Amino acid sequence: MSKAAIDIDDLPYADGDFFGFEQMLTTKEKDRLAEIRGFLAREVKPIAVDCWNRGEFPMDLIPKLAEIDLVSPVRRQGHSNLFAGIMHAEVTRADTSISTFMGVHDGLFTGSIEALASQEQQEAWLPDIYSMKKIGAFGLTEPLGGSDVAGGTRTTARYDGGQWILNGAKRWIGNATFSDWVVIYARDEADNQVKGFLVDTKSAGYTATKIENKISLRTVQNADIVLDNVVVPEFFKLANANSFRDTNKVLKVTRLGVAWQAVGQQLAAFDVARRYAVERNQFGRPLASFQLVQNQLVQILGNAVSSMGMMVRLSQLEDAGAAKDEQSALAKAFTTARMRESVALGRSILGGNGIVTDYEMAKVFADAEAIYSYEGTHEINTLVTGRAITGISAIV
Repeated sequence: MSKAAIDIDDLPYADGDFFGFEQMLTTKEKDRLAEIRGFLAREVKPIAVDCWNRGEFPMDLIPKLAEIDLVSPVRRQGHSNLFAGIMHAEVTRADTSISTFMGVHDGLFTGSIEALASQEQQEAWLPDIYSMKKIGAFGLTEPLGGSDVAGGTRTTARYDGGQWILNGAKRWIGNATFSDWVVIYARDEADNQVKGFLVDTKSAGYTATKIENKISLRTVQNADIVLDNVVVPEFFKLANANSFRDTNKVLKVTRLGVAWQAVGQQLAAFDVARRYAVERNQFGRPLASFQLVQNQLVQILGNAVSSMGMMVRLSQLEDAGAAKDEQSALAKAFTTARMRESVALGRSILGGNGIVTDYEMAKVFADAEAIYSYEGTHEINTLVTGRAITGISAIV
């Protein structure tokens, strides 16, 4: 690439925040966000593509993530949900795999303990979870159960003499190849209700096997889990996880996190595509000088800004305790659809260079597919929203 005279880092909208949503943060939150961005630029961005290409997780990054202290920004650190969302988008902007790692450990796993464990359990477990001395995973999805797992959980739990016996299988469980603990959701044979259990991954009968050959989130270590008569002491049954309705308290919040990931993914596509368009010359001038390329860049930006605007309002509702399940569902469906369009436009701007990870866009493009599918598919979230506005369920 030839260097253009324009330095896009000096342009007024270098951060992609075209409507200035970040100005709604407090001064303390803005300073904290700047600190986190600096960390991501130093420690995450430089290694992201190489780790993705190799399909390996950078274990030496975990102590650094612990030091920058990203876990539980709302409940423990007292930040707003808006700050937590923008922070999650920024981690995604640097690397979707690392943001997914944090989303599993912090959002799904830590969120399960914060929402569903007793006070005594929280006091015993959360210190090591917050400090990342113990890494967690979240076991809900199964080999034969994805969107329908709420009513079709096949993993079972049987109470026997003061302890629980778990049997079954889980699939697509992020972090599970190296996590210390995993929250397993299983159907109690006695009352047919889905309940939650904190499982030590060193337990006899527990195995986790890495899922290979992924085209998305290659750095994330997803696993197939098998539970063969795994014994769980009574204290490790989450006190307030007694039905799938309880589980959904966690999922409603983490669905917001995934929608914020879709924002971050679009900002990443915008970063890469805009820089390439300004610096790449074709027909003797920068790609960015062509009207069709500017149209594509503006469409990416518009998608990102509209998604961010929706998420800002939803975060405000969450701060007020007024966010509803169907609002989270609409946000996840809308932002991920816009994301899919944005990353495709970005890949198009890079032409052939958009299909190799050397230019980063191929990684951004591929990672979007995972975000589009997890935490409720686009179709399921659409139907949840449809049920809310018609009063009629189209989900079988």
